[in-house]
Amino acid sequence: MHRQGGAGRLAAALLLGASLVLGPIAAGEAAAQQGDLEALSKDPAQWVMPGKNYASTRYSELDQINTGNAGRLQVAWTFSVGADRGQEAAPIVVDGMMYVVGPYAGPHPGSVFALDATTGELKWTYSPKPNLSAQGVACCDVVNRGAAYDNGKIFYNTLDNHTVALDAKTGKEVWVKQLGDISRGETMTMAPLVVKGKVLVGNSGGEMGVRGWLTALDENTGEIVWRAYSTGPDKDVLIGPDFKPFYDFMKGEDLGVKSWPPDHWQHGGGTVWGWISYDPELDLIFYGTANPGPWNSNQRPGDNLWTTTIFARDPDTGQAKWAYQTSPHDLWDHDGINELVLTELQIDGKPRKVAIRPGRTGYMYVIDRATGEVISAKAYDDVTAYKGVDLKTGRIIPNEALHPTLGKTIEDICPAAPGAKDWQPTAWSPRTGLLYVPHQHLCMNMKTVEVGYIAGTPYLGAEADMYAGPGGHRGEFMAWDPVRQEKVWSIKENLPVWSGALATAGDVAFYGTMDRLFKAVDARTGEVLWQFRTPSGIIGQPTTYQGRDGRQYVAILSGIGGWSGAVATAELDPRVRNGALGFVGATQDLPAYTRGGSTLLVFALPEAGGGAGGGPAAPARPATGGTDAPAQ
Repeated sequence: MHRQGGAGRLAAALLLGASLVLGPIAAGEAAAQQGDLEALSKDPAQWVMPGKNYASTRYSELDQINTGNAGRLQVAWTFSVGADRGQEAAPIVVDGMMYVVGPYAGPHPGSVFALDATTGELKWTYSPKPNLSAQGVACCDVVNRGAAYDNGKIFYNTLDNHTVALDAKTGKEVWVKQLGDISRGETMTMAPLVVKGKVLVGNSGGEMGVRGWLTALDENTGEIVWRAYSTGPDKDVLIGPDFKPFYDFMKGEDLGVKSWPPDHWQHGGGTVWGWISYDPELDLIFYGTANPGPWNSNQRPGDNLWTTTIFARDPDTGQAKWAYQTSPHDLWDHDGINELVLTELQIDGKPRKVAIRPGRTGYMYVIDRATGEVISAKAYDDVTAYKGVDLKTGRIIPNEALHPTLGKTIEDICPAAPGAKDWQPTAWSPRTGLLYVPHQHLCMNMKTVEVGYIAGTPYLGAEADMYAGPGGHRGEFMAWDPVRQEKVWSIKENLPVWSGALATAGDVAFYGTMDRLFKAVDARTGEVLWQFRTPSGIIGQPTTYQGRDGRQYVAILSGIGGWSGAVATAELDPRVRNGALGFVGATQDLPAYTRGGSTLLVFALPEAGGGAGGGPAAPARPATGGTDAPAQ
């Protein structure tokens, strides 16, 4: 496949620092054979893409596990992926088979494992022949956020910029396509999405001065169908006559060049390493672009389009239909890659088709997904970096008192660089009308310095030091009402909540903590119903499915790492607060709670007349959370 290379240093990677007759499985197999991915995503027995469905709700209609019995959950089976690094992937399940992607580390980096989703039996393993030098240019750990499925094939990305298609039944390689170049600092960590026969993938590396893009590949051949850059002239960004942004400041020709100093757009960031959603009725994909480069905003006057921007595009051509920039001339690394949850809300007594985005800026955006109009943008965490969002102009309002001055340390910036919420995905329950938001609660001090661009090297120009926000806690799991624009309940956690969320028709929500707890909570009240102490901290994405035995299972990967957990796995000195781009300051004590891990855990209720194995469920503790002493 691809070439073997020398090992990179992770310290450098961290930049210094169906019917009852057929049964659900049989119905799912029929849908899979027909190649109808949308229908398959609606089958409660399956979990065929990380977001569960094109709307990215991460909601399951399964209700066997509910508020009355969740306290009886037990371990059904476990599996080790063999690499003790950050485990961020979502386990996906198709036709009774589970597919899990390991991190780009260990003896077989970037491996894919196919397991019987009911018994845990290993069916096949695919291990690429990677260029290990990719580890040395990965910004924030050697993570992978999961695979996608369509038409009998599994698709995933490798850190060294290859998209791979595998036969889902055998693991045989169907095709491999190289899309980026690690010598320029490019990597790939995001989970693909397949829409209308096209595999949509994006790149990472904004902290290395990479120019961002989203690329569509033919799912049968791997050939590039289109590529939309995040910076540059309109022809590169795929902006044409059908492009109609709602707000005036994004109207004009070649703004992806004109809103930058000369030539800076060529290494201006805007990478696409987050989530993609799709509306089949509007026939539009929605995604966001990352921060501009460098972090030192003094070196790039202008709005820096089209970084920190939400795009709506035609999936067939890639042509942009509208865009909305959440953080013009971004000052604080407030990426725009977070998920967009598609649903319908009653706004002012009328139904509106919306996209909900918990922004890194700390604002909960409710956006008309047909036009790009921001309906509301209410703060959901402490915010000092901004004064609000002007709904008339669409522009966020910076706090001028905190404007970065070259060489000066600016203090009490909230949220910190990872934002109020980073990539970790939310879940939406149509039953409760609430969005379940795992997020961090951090502030920072930051100093900007001059930096020069050298391909393949860190391109930051800033030093950050992060710490707990007001109240002293560093994380929270909350339920948010997007119509009333208010928090309904919350669980404060000692450490950042870096895992994804899951919601079910049993009115149970699931999430994990960095101090090794996997929790089930009442989706309406926030009461902790059950928790289990896992081998390592959790930064992965929980999913749920129905096995061939008719039981509902919940799966999660346990393994600390990522940007937030680098201090526990990447041989960083916890005394150096600005390590891992400043995140070490916020999690200096993490090694006292957890070390690296590589375990896939699958839970279920006890079988009738017997146990599911794994011993009794742990007792629930009060919903305040985050009170445990460090692990011994």
